[in-house]
Amino acid sequence: MVLATLVSCGYEQSAITGWNYNDSRNGGFQKVPFLDQETGPNLVLIEGGTFAMGRVIDDVQYEWHNVPRRVTVSSFYMDETEITNMHWLEYLYWLNRIFGLDYPEVVKKALPDTLVWRRKLSYNEPYVDYYLRHPAYRDYPVVGINWLQANDFCQWRTDRVNEYILIREGVLEHYVNQIAEDNFNTEAYLAGQYESGKKIEGVQDLNPNGSGFRRVKMTDGILLPKFRLPTEAEWEYAAYGLIGNSLGERVIEKRMWPWNGHQVRNSEEKHIGEMLANFKRGRGDNMGIAGKLNDNADVTNPVYAYWPNDYGLYNMAGNVSEWVMDVYRPLSFEDAQDFRPFRGNVFKTKVTDEEGFVAEKDSLGRLKYRDVTEEENQDRRNYQRADNINFLDGDLESHITQSHWQNFEGEDPESNSMYDYGSNTLINDRVRVYKGGSWRDRAYWMNPGTRRFLDEKQRTAYIGFRCAMDRVGSPKGLGQ
Repeated sequence: MVLATLVSCGYEQSAITGWNYNDSRNGGFQKVPFLDQETGPNLVLIEGGTFAMGRVIDDVQYEWHNVPRRVTVSSFYMDETEITNMHWLEYLYWLNRIFGLDYPEVVKKALPDTLVWRRKLSYNEPYVDYYLRHPAYRDYPVVGINWLQANDFCQWRTDRVNEYILIREGVLEHYVNQIAEDNFNTEAYLAGQYESGKKIEGVQDLNPNGSGFRRVKMTDGILLPKFRLPTEAEWEYAAYGLIGNSLGERVIEKRMWPWNGHQVRNSEEKHIGEMLANFKRGRGDNMGIAGKLNDNADVTNPVYAYWPNDYGLYNMAGNVSEWVMDVYRPLSFEDAQDFRPFRGNVFKTKVTDEEGFVAEKDSLGRLKYRDVTEEENQDRRNYQRADNINFLDGDLESHITQSHWQNFEGEDPESNSMYDYGSNTLINDRVRVYKGGSWRDRAYWMNPGTRRFLDEKQRTAYIGFRCAMDRVGSPKGLGQ
């Protein structure tokens, strides 16, 4: 007994086997210390909960596509501001440095469309020429970005933040000679497909049959989850900031805006009468009169120009509307789950070789993915098909009833006659939701429950975006 005590001294033991963790004599299974998920740069923790998603004001458009429904949103992180012109210029500089010589089309694909400012009967050329690149606009939200470009930015940001973390932890060195496919990618690194820039092999490996070091794994808790666009439910929940209006388990005042009350001006004595957001007050009135500009902005404004909501998020009403992840359907609020609702899932898996190992990277240094097949999911109860965008609203089963079976008999299961774009509707599987009001919108659109949609390839002068990130572990943070 004394000998056993001496051997196990200093090691944490498994509660189910009694064997030591972190002991090379036991095979070296590691249990690393972990306190909490690190908060990434510019992110704010949004504590999740239940809320009534959807319409809280009159439906002046008579679209009836945001019927109120109680849902639950898990805790997540969200940028406190919109992505700015400076952030996008940083992104373009990196792309040009890494891909500009070998793959210039990658840089061209990421360029914002500065011509979105043009109007047939307006003089907007100064915005075309200067809005993106002049330092006077560096802290203004980037516009002219489509949904696809926003997603590419999120992927790039994931890799840059995780690369910085590994450099900070002494695993990687500052490898400035990255070029083409030889650039740091989080998934490629985890799959063993990235070898450049290593300062050491990784972290200590207690496996007695190993080399003494191994690359960092997700189980080490060092790397952050992916940056992504927020879902529609997450964005709406975060915009209201109801955490500031709760008493016990009750929300004591349902909000119409991201602030209390029905007014759009500040009621505090120190700032009385000042606009709480950047929007268009009326026809021909973008900013008020000289000497007393009502929102101090003719178009967009710097991302910290107005007061944040109770989560600490800026410009969740006004300035620019924002892309979210969801594919638009009029009945999404009725069809989607009441826990983490989202429409747009296309389930994928990594491309592997015959032996099950991850295949080589693509020409840009990223892992290849493919849609999962129905054959792979035969024994699953939760899903069979990869593409679930049309589930309950557009797929074959959703528009076949007993009374008109013959009308659809023999139809291709992959077809989507209900949403025949341009013939029956302007809605299809590539139409994405954007939320919130902008500098060119009336106050009605600043209500977080309103929703609009646009093709994922379209770009405007009034839609920007901010990133989100999954929260893992405790919904409150700090290990609570």
